[in-house]
Amino acid sequence: MSRNPYGRLTAALLISALVAGACTSSPQRATSSAVSSSRGPSSPSSATATPPAATASSPRIDPANFVETVDNPYLPFIAGTTFVYEGTRDGKSQRDEVVVTSQKKVILGVPCVVVKDTATHDGALLEQTDDWYAQDREGNVWYFGEDTKEYENGKVVSTEGSWQSGVDGAQPGIVMPAHPEVTNSFRQEYYTGHAEDMFWIVSLGESVAVPYGPFSNALLTLEWTRLEPKVIDKKFYASGIGLVLEASASGPNERAGLVSIAKP
Repeated sequence: MSRNPYGRLTAALLISALVAGACTSSPQRATSSAVSSSRGPSSPSSATATPPAATASSPRIDPANFVETVDNPYLPFIAGTTFVYEGTRDGKSQRDEVVVTSQKKVILGVPCVVVKDTATHDGALLEQTDDWYAQDREGNVWYFGEDTKEYENGKVVSTEGSWQSGVDGAQPGIVMPAHPEVTNSFRQEYYTGHAEDMFWIVSLGESVAVPYGPFSNALLTLEWTRLEPKVIDKKFYASGIGLVLEASASGPNERAGLVSIAKP
């Protein structure tokens, strides 16, 4: 996971254009009994449309307040489901097969669902990642880390980006709130210098078409990280499906659209 805003003024202009016409509301960040004490990134100002800055707050996780299944409507990870995305990255075609496994990895006492993402180009392996997600009792989906490997000619060349909550100061974050609202903002992850993604909800009424089909009333987020200057991603989520499209808003031209879903 990735991305970062570029200069304050340019980012403000870009985001203002993206959210033009979208209604705004008083920011209400999801609160959870799973967190004894947590302070996420401050919400963006509707006057400046500038994204919030990362904070160094530490959520304290109570395993008793998490559930076994991740079934948030905007990010359901039901065991046995396979999502296939196709698009372009680094100037070449890419296919991603995302498999929700029945495996669990216990992190900070929380059983996390293991989601395997395999990226290929013309059949050649590019990257393999295990992502770890868990949902609290209120329905917020948390991201607890990832084990990622990049490949060249069949050999691992990098594991940069791998991290696990509770190890070396790394902290989990929310990747999808239980009740999304426009202007909500969240830190998805925090491992200093390696994983510092954040996102901002800018619309709940987007129309988007991908190979799998058209969707209306999609949730649109902007995602960024200070680790990759001048890069912002747009992500579209459909209720009952999950992520249907990821595309660059600034930075390298990248795109990945949902092609198929195989359910158990």
